[in-house]
Formats: sequence, structure tokens, C-alpha cells
Amino acid sequence: PPPAPAGETPRSPPPERTLGEASVTLGEVAVVENPVALAARPSSPDLYVAEKAGRIRHIEVTTSGQDRTPRYQVQRTPVLDLSDEVIDQGEQGLLGLAFSTDGRRLYVDYTAEPDGRTMVVEYTLGDRDTVERDSRRVLLEVEQPFANHNGGHLAVGRDGFLYIGLGDGGDRGDPLEQGQDPTTLLGSILRIDPLAAAGDLPYAIPSGNPFADAQGGAPEVWLYGVRNPWRFSFDRATGDLWVADVGQNEWEEITWLPATGGFDAGRGANLGWNEMEGTHEFDGDNPEGAVLPIHEYGHEDGACSITGGYLYRGSAIPALQGAYLFADYCAPGLRAIQAHEGQVLAERTWPELGGSQIQSFGEDLDGELFVLSAAGPVLKVVPG
Repeated sequence: PPPAPAGETPRSPPPERTLGEASVTLGEVAVVENPVALAARPSSPDLYVAEKAGRIRHIEVTTSGQDRTPRYQVQRTPVLDLSDEVIDQGEQGLLGLAFSTDGRRLYVDYTAEPDGRTMVVEYTLGDRDTVERDSRRVLLEVEQPFANHNGGHLAVGRDGFLYIGLGDGGDRGDPLEQGQDPTTLLGSILRIDPLAAAGDLPYAIPSGNPFADAQGGAPEVWLYGVRNPWRFSFDRATGDLWVADVGQNEWEEITWLPATGGFDAGRGANLGWNEMEGTHEFDGDNPEGAVLPIHEYGHEDGACSITGGYLYRGSAIPALQGAYLFADYCAPGLRAIQAHEGQVLAERTWPELGGSQIQSFGEDLDGELFVLSAAGPVLKVVPG
């Protein structure tokens, strides 16, 4: 990976336009079976979608005409079919995918037969978008004590390292107290270097990890104190990390973790669970130094479970520039907040867009955003 840039990370200026000016709709670009994650392959306009049952589908993107309007075509044959290995029940399934920065490696996260453990596996891709099955390499296996709160999101940061989201292991209220224990991998977001191996491990521990020396925490842990991070993303302009964490009974939360110098967004952060649910006490007081969310909302109007998205950095909708888009799985509509330096300036909901059961977002190489509905549509955020 490239070295960390020197000095402080440039900050984004305050937004020039407000969310109230944003005219937004959703355009259907494809239909697949229960899509749960989307990633763009570097150096290609094409998109890849994970179906919860265990398949990776390739959406070919071509452009035509003077306006270069994109066309989307789902390829018939899955790029990868793990359905025989994946438990597809409740919160279990194929839950995440990401590409290495050179686009040659595909990473997947799924709950595996027969015991529901989390598997993070790497595959090599050929020139024709086909997975080389013999290239399968297991990076990580994590036992799950319960069937829920698997996390499952994967992201490759600007540092080239792989970030892995893991929930607290499940059941209600974190009975095993994993969230506040950085020595366990559960209840954390991990950071590993999958392109190197160290000792008996198929990956290396980046030297900047907060517990890289195994003192006070597991070397893989990047941040901890999360219940079920569904989803997290990096701002492509600043490197800031945005984490959406699903609450227990009352509060859904979004935490902003700024990059202050190089690739340090979220390093060593404690997000408070299970002592805190959002900004509210749950099983104790706010841990000293814990980072509270920038935004939270309750379970009014049928809301039940946050679906995290991305900071919009596309060009098609200027009024959305710098707004964080997200949704709730149970309540209909697309949501957004507009923030600057940790202060939420505006929030907005488009209740007519997307319906309910929005379970993930994706971003293409141009910064345009996509919405995934459990019902099957892959929807693009476009001007209204």
C-alpha cells in the first residue's frame, strides 16, 4: 500500500447547497435475488452484487450515445457460487464483498455451513471476470456464538488494507460482553493486510493498528464497541470513516470518525456498545473516551434497523454533495444527513423512494450511489 501522506488530512469545506434543494429519485438498473452488497471493480465500470444465498453476480456496464448514458446488463452465469457453503437464514448468508485496489482479488464474507462461523475468503479474478476457483484462500475464520449480529461488511481502504465488520456475536444486550472487550474480534471492525503473510497467519497486521503489539487488544482490531455495524464506508474525498451501527431496542446510530493525518480514521476508537446505545446509557455509563454518534434516531414510524450508506461524492446531483445517505430496513424511504466538522446541519427523508427492506448501498468508481432492496431491485440514485 502507499505510504500515509504527511501532515493533516485536508478537510471538506461547508456545503454550498442544502438538502432541501436536492431533487432525487431512484432508477432501476438491474434485478437479482436478494442483493445484500455491491462493489465496483477498480479499472472497470462494471458492478458486482452479492446475493444473500451465496452468489456473486456481474453487472456489465456499457455506455452509448453522445451523452454516454450507461446501460446495465446482469450476466447469466454467477462470477462465484458459494450457495452450497453458505447458511442463508435470518441474518446469516453471504454478507459482504470487496476488491483489492488493483482489482485482481475478490474478498467475500459469509456465514458458513454447518456451524454459522464467519468466513473471510480471497479469490483471484482472471481477465474475463471469472474466478479462479483454485485460488481460494481463507483469510479469517471467526466462531459465532449466536446466529445474529454477524456484521459481514468488507471494505478496502485508501491504505490498501482490508477492513472487516463483525457484530458482537448476537443474542440480546451482548450477554457475552464482547463489545467492550478489544481482545476479542467480535464487536469490532478489523484491519488486516491480506497481501502479506506473517508467521502462521495468511495475512499481516499493519503496523499502525492500535493493538499491533497484542498489548491491550487483539492485533487485528481497528476499532471496537459496536453491536452490529451494518454498514461502514470511507469518504473518498477525505478518508473519514462513517459507521452505521444497529441498535438494540430504541436507537439507531451513525458515527463519524475523521481522518486527522494519513490513514487513521477510527484508529483505536471505542463506540460505546454495550455500555451505550447511541448517546443513551444501556448497561452502564459512557466509557471514558468513547466516541458518541453524530446522528441517531428512534424507532418511530416503524423504524427498526439502520442500513448505512455513503457520503455522496458523485457529480449528477450537486445538492447532495457531501451528504451521507442511509436508510432503515423497516421504514420506507431514503434518508440523508448533511454535516460539517461533526455537526449535523440538516436531515431529510424521501419516504416515497425505495420502499422498505433497503439492506445495503453501493458506490461506483464515479462516486454515484446505488441502493439494494431485499425484494431484488438494484436502484441508482439519480436526479429527480
